[in-house]
Amino acid sequence: MLYQIHRYPADLIDVVHVAGGRRVVIRPVLPQDEALTGAFFRSLPAPARYDRFLTQMRELPPGLLRRFTQVDYADHLALVAEVFEGGREVVIGEARYVRSGEAAAEFAVSISAEWQGKGLASMMLGKLTCRAATAGITRMHGETLASNEKMLRLAGKAGFTARPSPDIRGLMLLEKVIEPPRPGRICSGMQERGTLAA
Repeated sequence: MLYQIHRYPADLIDVVHVAGGRRVVIRPVLPQDEALTGAFFRSLPAPARYDRFLTQMRELPPGLLRRFTQVDYADHLALVAEVFEGGREVVIGEARYVRSGEAAAEFAVSISAEWQGKGLASMMLGKLTCRAATAGITRMHGETLASNEKMLRLAGKAGFTARPSPDIRGLMLLEKVIEPPRPGRICSGMQERGTLAA
């Protein structure tokens, strides 16, 4: 079956400057980003990949890589953060939501270790939540290990509640009720923004 791309949400493109002056582009993923996305997940330390997928995984299987890059931008939205090094694109962060019910979606965020603490994860999660609201999603949820303090801090700062899973020891369930979008609310600016705070 051929993949048919839906309207690309160019309004979600942002250019931000992180502490130290580095320029980062945040944009929705494209089908041709398979190699960039695969390289990003390979570059993560093994514990970070385990935190994200809750299993040992060195490489994303081809089918999962396709699902990660061939999205419809409504029921499944993925954002990448990238920099340009040596004349080529390098993905340094990835965030996504996938609709899991009529008005619910599961989310996930990963940022390269050297780019953490610069506000990228918070900004990307905020953009996801905003866009989810415009897609009719009223509840975002996710899972993380109780030992993943960075993710728990990020989620708490973004207004998610965290509670232990009743079924799996050491797993935390994250949840947030999303307010309906305000009329005229814009999730992005497609513009150069100032320096992000940590």
